[in-house]
Amino acid sequence: MEQHSIKVIARIRSDFKTKFGVPRQSGLVEALRARIVFEPEYRNADALRGIEGFSHLWLIWQFSEAVREDWSPTVRPPRLGGNERMGVFATRSPFRPNAIGLSCVRLEGVEQTAEGSVLLVSGADLMDGTPIYDIKPYLPYADCKPEASGGFAPQRGKTLAVDFPAELLSRVPEDKRDALTGVLAQDPRPHYQSDPQRIYGMAFAGLEVRFRVADGAVYVVEVTEERDG
Repeated sequence: MEQHSIKVIARIRSDFKTKFGVPRQSGLVEALRARIVFEPEYRNADALRGIEGFSHLWLIWQFSEAVREDWSPTVRPPRLGGNERMGVFATRSPFRPNAIGLSCVRLEGVEQTAEGSVLLVSGADLMDGTPIYDIKPYLPYADCKPEASGGFAPQRGKTLAVDFPAELLSRVPEDKRDALTGVLAQDPRPHYQSDPQRIYGMAFAGLEVRFRVADGAVYVVEVTEERDG
């Protein structure tokens, strides 16, 4: 089988150490902030010349936690409750012949650091450390298709109310509160789980956040500092 090599040009630094809690699509939680740090070979300011004229970027990246030697022609989309199989190419499942993801993020700015020019972005759905293969500008006249149909996922899923006690919310850095609340509102649970008594744990921005979901709402029950290991 013909193969081609591809280079990692950058990695993202986000508040998600694990996959659990990462939004299912980019742009769903605009309050999320992340940084794109280029690999030493690509820390050339000229490569970003003109990028600040664009409001959004396309990121092409690797589902680094979903790389497999084999593949299946069908997968179980979470949107369908994990109970129905669809063709892998009719889904955005990470389990694909090539574990490549595509995300649209908002460019918030370019920061000059000891690691070169770093892109500040919002709305990313990438786990911390995810390798990025390429970055391209979003072009509204070509990339926006208002008349497009969404197949079996025509609209974004419903968001949940979030009950976040003030005492627990105060343990979250102020600049992370909107992002965390937005992530919880997206219902991080697997779609096939619905036990209202089950307590879930999520790592976010150096914290362990524990919550349960019942009656269309997320109830935060504990916030502690993340434990090593």
